[in-house]
Amino acid sequence: MQLQQAIGRVFAQLSAALDQLSAAEYTQSCNSLLGNTIGQHVRHIIELFQCLERGYEGGKVNYELRKRDPLIENDKELAIQLLLEIYQQLHKDNIDLQLEANYEETESPEKMTMPTNYYREMAYNLEHTIHHMALIRTGINDVSRISVPENFGVAISTMKYRKQCAP
Repeated sequence: MQLQQAIGRVFAQLSAALDQLSAAEYTQSCNSLLGNTIGQHVRHIIELFQCLERGYEGGKVNYELRKRDPLIENDKELAIQLLLEIYQQLHKDNIDLQLEANYEETESPEKMTMPTNYYREMAYNLEHTIHHMALIRTGINDVSRISVPENFGVAISTMKYRKQCAP
């Protein structure tokens, strides 16, 4: 399916970039990321996909219930392994899901629930990953001299548009 293939391509780009970074670069605070690290952004990507995978079985997805696991943000090899594992799990049937969220700024037990489906949430996570990869690219420029592909962190729709505009 197109969606899983697109996620696979993006994960492969991200994994290749992470593979080139040193462990210190992966965990180094980045000025352009307001003191956050590349590892923290990678953890965020991984944990959203993990929330979706956990929610598949129970029919409810709540991205606010992420673990925020420091091991992922401090161990790039673990992050690369988790990206592969997530990709391998994505080949599921589309099912209806409920998305739970709380948009109050203060702690509140009230949750909003809205209908969604597995493919819609995969698409959201793909776009979310690309957005974070754009931030990761900026962080890489702060801490490393590795090169990433020209389209690293660029939305698929933007790539298509750029091709249409090319002379």
